[in-house]
Amino acid sequence: MAAYLIVDVDDLQEHFRKRGIAIDLQELAVGLRGGASLAAGLISPEKLRSVAVADWETRKTQRKSGNAPDPQIIFRAAGYDTFQTPERADLADALIMHYFSFDPEPVDELILATTNNDLVPLVRRIRTTRNARVRMWGSEDVLTGTEFAEEVIFQPLESLLGIQQTKNVATYIDFENIAISLNEAGFTVNLEELINGMVAQAKAHGQVIKMAAYAPWGQRGSLPPLVDHAGREIADEAPSRLMMANIYPMFNLPGKNSADMLIAKDITTDSGHDDAADIFIIASGDRDFNETVKTLRQRGKQVILWSVRSSLSRQLESNPNITIEYVEDFTPLQMHRNFGAAPAPTYEPEDEEEPVIAFTPSQWSSVIIQFDRLAQTKGRRQISRKALIEQLLHVNAVVSAARGEDLVAQAIAVGILETGSNGAVKLDATHPVVEKTRLVRDRVTLRVANTLRLRGWEYVNYGFLLKGLATDRELDLPGMNYGDEWRSNWIDCLVREEVLARELVPHRHNPDDLVPVIKLRADYEIQPDIQMGDTELAQIAEQNWEGVSLSELERQEADTADMVRRVVVSIEQFTSFRGFTWCPLGSLHKRLRNFDRAMSFQRAVEYLLANDSAEVEEYDNPMSDFRTKGISLELDSLICCKVLAERDAFIRTLLSLYEKNILISEQSIRASDPSTHWDMQLWLSIMQTENVLNEIPGRSGQYSLFRTHHTVTLIADTKRQEQELPGCD
Repeated sequence: MAAYLIVDVDDLQEHFRKRGIAIDLQELAVGLRGGASLAAGLISPEKLRSVAVADWETRKTQRKSGNAPDPQIIFRAAGYDTFQTPERADLADALIMHYFSFDPEPVDELILATTNNDLVPLVRRIRTTRNARVRMWGSEDVLTGTEFAEEVIFQPLESLLGIQQTKNVATYIDFENIAISLNEAGFTVNLEELINGMVAQAKAHGQVIKMAAYAPWGQRGSLPPLVDHAGREIADEAPSRLMMANIYPMFNLPGKNSADMLIAKDITTDSGHDDAADIFIIASGDRDFNETVKTLRQRGKQVILWSVRSSLSRQLESNPNITIEYVEDFTPLQMHRNFGAAPAPTYEPEDEEEPVIAFTPSQWSSVIIQFDRLAQTKGRRQISRKALIEQLLHVNAVVSAARGEDLVAQAIAVGILETGSNGAVKLDATHPVVEKTRLVRDRVTLRVANTLRLRGWEYVNYGFLLKGLATDRELDLPGMNYGDEWRSNWIDCLVREEVLARELVPHRHNPDDLVPVIKLRADYEIQPDIQMGDTELAQIAEQNWEGVSLSELERQEADTADMVRRVVVSIEQFTSFRGFTWCPLGSLHKRLRNFDRAMSFQRAVEYLLANDSAEVEEYDNPMSDFRTKGISLELDSLICCKVLAERDAFIRTLLSLYEKNILISEQSIRASDPSTHWDMQLWLSIMQTENVLNEIPGRSGQYSLFRTHHTVTLIADTKRQEQELPGCD
């Protein structure tokens, strides 16, 4: 049985291109050959004679990219003969001469994959059997009305291959242009709505293969305020939110032509590839894209322009080669005048507790902080819009007066600023953003000022300030003070607003290593009537721990007392096991960091030093050229004796249970020694940290004793003697 498949590659590809259908040539080649063998009733595609017809030589010279696959190689790899076409008018004659003139066997199955009638003469001129079948696979039935309409079986090619007749879409967004245009048109730029609207509109045109947004990301004040549904200003979050929506943020320098040139370059490059998109969407209103549109049309691409009505150039508007869609039509944005008055959206919580939105620095922070600073300097509650904009420009909160005017206008729209007499503005002190921003600013600046004053320092170590702010209960509000990243963001914000100054100073143990420190700027005045309570000042000041017993410390600062026990146990175990006299202070803190609440580690060390229970010195480190700060215990001190006696008693109880083959748990420990009032959670935690106890997998609250542990072995050896440590009462 002789069966032939002849594929007119040039014709099929041109037809698909005109219809905006992207085709993978390998899938086309394999799909056609497999489908043809099934249609012919062959047991294997190897029994099918497959011929791919194309002007292969011209294709090689026209390939746009060196990385693009060679179509001729693709079809050869799929099992085809590749036939170089002469002139289209002679195509049928050339095929007959090359394949059918010397084939003695008549054809039983002939399948022509084409949408052109250049191959139709083969139907009459090829010698076939009496029951031979001739099929034509194409997107258009070119046989209708011809003599072959009844003889040749026509089948739609798309249905045979399962081709999705959707076009590929690439979108290039001049985000700076669109955001500024929307803002100038009176719209509040809701980033969430804008992203959702653009993604949905792009998908409406086909399969999106690329979306990129161009803007000077990270350049403070270069974009108008971008808000979320709750009215929070989230310009700093824009790149990450775009990426979550599969829109790649592309950086360009601020300025009108910067994004235009970069977009034009990328479009010209991308549209020249063999696998380029069928539809190119350009989101901008600049007339600079006229040449880009011309290039796309020359390459047979469909062009869609997204713009804002008020900013679309007349040249683009009158260009007949593009389809224009307006952003405000497919994105439900609110006007400035309505946004502040609109009720905040409500959401049904999916969990029992509604997730809290983090209160992070934004452009509103600049407005509030700089307004207060200017108002205090001038001694007035109201200031002119011009003066506020000039102040924002002075601290680089905006890049131009126009952006400053936009920022002030939106601050008025959302209710942060109120208009007063003679066009002046004032802050709404009851607005939640104003209240929280002032609270954060005042708590941070007061802590820096009081720390410098009470401790007599020139600056505050960055890490020390973070730990101090972590203990500030005034900041413990929803969405605030939840981690060091939050605190760092606000410290950085106050540095940008020229409230704080950040410097790099040499580390005192390694002069080549620079560490960040914070101080108040000399020209900044703390807001009046703001002060810390006596308790907070006492925490900042150097407290006199001398003579304070461990029991008294428990009543004053329970977290510090717990940390004292952890520190003493950990140092004693380290030095005893390794035969050292000191323990690296940094390694000790790293070991106990998970339990360091409200600077409890630092305060525990200070407590031990004040009571002559420990010493902190710099020791020679054999692993480094620099000396290492370490801590050693005064084991004869009352505090160390008390803590180690508690530890020994607890381990003796564990040993007793171990020797009696009783499972170790909180209940069994209490039953074994009912007269002792252990802080069970603390000591079980210490034992696990020091690897004395290990929780049994899958059995919560039950533990196994590490019997050969160094400390356990020592206590077991002295258990029979019941001998107390020297100096213990």
